[in-house]
Amino acid sequence: MQKVIKIGILGAGTVGSGVIKVLEMNRRQITERVGAELQVQQVLVRDSSKVRPFLDGYKVTTNIDDILNDKEIDIVVELMGGLNPAKDYMLKAMAAGKSVVTANKDVVAQFGKEMFAMAEEKNVDFLFEASVGGGIPIITPLKQCLTANQVTEIMGIVNGTTNYMLTKMTECGSDYDSVLKEAQEKGYAEANPSADVDGLDAARKAAILASLAFNTRVELKDVSVEGITKITPDDIDYARNLGYVIKLLAVGKDIPELGVDVRVHPVFLPKEHPLASVNGVFNAIFVRGNAIGEAMFYGQGAGSLPTASAVVSDIIDVSRDIVRGTFGRVLCTCYEDKPLCPLDKTESSYYVRLLVDDKPGVLGYVATAFGNAGVSLESVIQTQRNVVDHAEIVAITHRVEHAQMQAALSALAALDVVDEIRSVIRVEQERG
Repeated sequence: MQKVIKIGILGAGTVGSGVIKVLEMNRRQITERVGAELQVQQVLVRDSSKVRPFLDGYKVTTNIDDILNDKEIDIVVELMGGLNPAKDYMLKAMAAGKSVVTANKDVVAQFGKEMFAMAEEKNVDFLFEASVGGGIPIITPLKQCLTANQVTEIMGIVNGTTNYMLTKMTECGSDYDSVLKEAQEKGYAEANPSADVDGLDAARKAAILASLAFNTRVELKDVSVEGITKITPDDIDYARNLGYVIKLLAVGKDIPELGVDVRVHPVFLPKEHPLASVNGVFNAIFVRGNAIGEAMFYGQGAGSLPTASAVVSDIIDVSRDIVRGTFGRVLCTCYEDKPLCPLDKTESSYYVRLLVDDKPGVLGYVATAFGNAGVSLESVIQTQRNVVDHAEIVAITHRVEHAQMQAALSALAALDVVDEIRSVIRVEQERG
């Protein structure tokens, strides 16, 4: 048995408490798997006066220097979240020769290059499995298990809050405001839910996944983002009747002629698609590669123990490296510099819902506006939905460039017979 490997944990919240619990309840198995005993040396907290029964018997500090300057600590586990001071603490830990494990999607999405550069310079590990998908293993598969493939597409439900909300809207017919309130009451959504419902949380994860999948650096600013705030029960109902469900997806595609396309937005997803049956707070990531074909990773995308499972798996990997005197076996995998696909050049089918005057000839005007913009229609439905002298037209387009779709929408908005463009949602085609 090698020396005891000592750990400093930054943050003792939901995930921090889970990490300590997993290390305790699986201590024997972890020791055997590593070939050394793992020991939590110190835990950094913001308020040492707060009662935390799970920290009884552990050394607690409010001073980061106590951990950074402790030469016995081999691994620093950052679980504070946010950009600052987490980023600074991780860089200082690696500068001090300590390997770093984190669940921090914000830092990885925006400053991953800087983190990897420091890890390589100091010959330490930097691992971040828990930054995407909670307890779902996806970072390691992309960096190791799937490296025999050329990954062409990655698509996932990576935000449990919005997936819960859309599931409730689908199952119960509830409106957006009602399900948001329920999600907040259950603790799935924050008091300020914008990071989730506006798609920003999913966008950070999309940047990380695309960078790994396509071996090129994708930053948060490169991701086109749209949230779920405009989704209505009518959209949910139309989707169901047309054979789809609505999901908020992180989508990444490597298109040889155009470059890397990374987006987050609601999608009409065919009911037969593997992601369509992922409900509630669960997450899933779907991957297409030229050797494996299709694979999907599914599980709990958040929560104390599921996320702690991913964190502790990284701690075990780093500890195995320490035991064997090996570091940096898999460093930054962004060795290519692929162009980003311009948003106007991205292609999709679209669902468009219009409120129009209920009179003869309207459908012809609408079809002409689409046609003049080069947008062909796969199907069109006209319905009367309890609005006097008005009707709704719902159209599903064939695949079209985003720029053409925008031109069609501008033309529709200029028509006197179109009173409102109520919804525009991308439609994911059948697999294959």
